[in-house]
Amino acid sequence: MHKSRLGVVVIDCQTDDLAGAAAFWGAALGCPAEDAPADGDENYVKLETPPDEVGVLLQKVDHPGRVHLDIETDDLESEVKRLEELGAKRVAQVKTWWVMEAPTGKRFCVVQPQRPDFERGANVWE
Repeated sequence: MHKSRLGVVVIDCQTDDLAGAAAFWGAALGCPAEDAPADGDENYVKLETPPDEVGVLLQKVDHPGRVHLDIETDDLESEVKRLEELGAKRVAQVKTWWVMEAPTGKRFCVVQPQRPDFERGANVWE
């Protein structure tokens, strides 16, 4: 048995000015950027979303900008296998997460829990 849920919407930004992108998206969404880089990595900035809402993360990338979803889980391998059974494919393991591809070609990530209230809203899978 493991748990998972939608954790974060990631805005991929092909830019050298991630702070500027964070200022724009923070103002557009009414969620200011956190002062420190996410997890101490200068390529990531979290926006301050209410605790009961999906998180928003900006990520500096080299490819054209897009938006992707992060599914958070307490058992990475079990969740990846569950998604593969639904038709997803593993693309690459990056640091501690998996980049996956849905049957329609849309990429998304499977990550460890990102939000403190993970248990409250997670789906339980057998």
